[in-house]
Formats: sequence, structure tokens, C-alpha cells
Amino acid sequence: MSLVSTVDRSPTQPPPSSGEPAGAAVVPEGRLAGHVDGHPGDQPAAYPADHPTGYPAGYPAGYPVAEPDRLTRFVTRLHARTPRWVVPLAALGCVAAGIGYTLLSDPTRSAPDALPSCLLKLTTGLDCPGCGGTRALWYVLHADLPAAARHHFLFVFALPFLAYFFVAWAGKQAFGWRLPELRVSPKMIGGFMAAWLAFSVVRNLPWPPFTALYV
Repeated sequence: MSLVSTVDRSPTQPPPSSGEPAGAAVVPEGRLAGHVDGHPGDQPAAYPADHPTGYPAGYPAGYPVAEPDRLTRFVTRLHARTPRWVVPLAALGCVAAGIGYTLLSDPTRSAPDALPSCLLKLTTGLDCPGCGGTRALWYVLHADLPAAARHHFLFVFALPFLAYFFVAWAGKQAFGWRLPELRVSPKMIGGFMAAWLAFSVVRNLPWPPFTALYV
């Protein structure tokens, strides 16, 4: 008569496979972390960082991993090999191109229907929310702030904040600068948008002193 040793093969503790480290707790696929006595837990079990199957650390067990396509792999490799200063430099180039266009075109001397023109103003005669912004920038570049504010007050108001946001972001990306952050809450954004809407309406009113805001 031979004695056969019995080992507890409970569903929650299956025998370690060849790919699993000995003694490691294995959660079957589809099971949930915290699954006790048939009651499901709240979150799927996650693979550990040293899991031999190649899943990302913390990836939920039992979920398939999508294979990246060629475009995704190309973009990922390009992002990994691109110096961190390239994106800020490209953004700075866009800003410089806009400033250069403003200086060369001199929008203060252009005809009202000169291209590029505002479609709303060309068809209705009304100032759109952005009308006067290019001329305001031209006056800012020539240090004439009253004239710039007269053409688009909110643009002149927002310009220092936009410039600081850009410098802080570009400096952090390119050089690792840690400038103080300006925290803008959703309420502040909503208030600015409401003020912009009110400004867009007021500048089109045909009575003094609102007619001074019409450009």
C-alpha cells in the first residue's frame, strides 16, 4: 500500500508554471484582485514589474495587450530619439513666423477687404471676437500700448500671461527650468471666456462710447 501525498490545489493558488517564479501568487486570468469566497473585488490583479511574460508593470492580468502598428512604432522611436529642445524650437519658429508676417504686412495700412480677411466682417460688417488682434500685435511690437488696447483690449491683457506660459513651458522642456507655475482654474478660464463674449458684443454696439472699440 503506497501513500500518496495530497497537495491543496485551490483555485486561488494554482501550481506555478515554468514561466512563474516559485512561490509567487498567481491570479488566474479573468479573476479580480480581492476575490474572496466567490465575491469579486474592485480592481483586476496586476502583473508585477518582473513578470516574465513581458507585460508592462501594473498591467491588469487577463487583458490582451494590443500590438503597436508601424506608424505607432515609428512615432515612438522618433519621440525617443528627438532632442527635447526640438519641440520648443518648432513652437518658437511658429511664433516668430507670425510676428514676422505682422511686421511685413503692416495690417494697420491694409484695406478692410485685403486677404486674409475676416469672413464675418466681410459679409455682415460686424467685428468678430478676433478682429483687431493682428493690428493690436503690430502696435504692441511698436510699443504703442494705447493703440493696441483700442484695437483689442483682451488680447493685450492676455499677452503677458501667454508669453509667460510659453517661456515656462519651453524652458522646462529644453533646459529643465523650474519657473513658478501660474495656476489657472476652470473658473478663471470661464470668466475670461465670458468677458471675451461680452467684449465681442459691446464693440459692435452703435452708440458712444462703444463705437470707439469698433475696428
